[in-house]
Amino acid sequence: MDNNIQDKNKSFLNFDNMITPKIIQILFYIGLAITLVIGLVMIFSGESIFGGLVVILVGPLLIRVNCELIIVIFKIHEALQDIRYK
Repeated sequence: MDNNIQDKNKSFLNFDNMITPKIIQILFYIGLAITLVIGLVMIFSGESIFGGLVVILVGPLLIRVNCELIIVIFKIHEALQDIRYK
């Protein structure tokens, strides 16, 4: 069991395992909440109902696409690591 813990610590310190994809998922949900709040504020403040709806509908889509692109980069890294260690 100690070897397993040491292996995990070693892989963490050597950056063998990426934790960023999990962080990106959290950031997606934070961005989603922020986008919805901004859209609702725009609608209820009377600033722009149409603009608020656009922010609510398009904002989460753009955030999702950006997060997926970043995760794809990390998936490519993992695939290259698998090829390297075969």
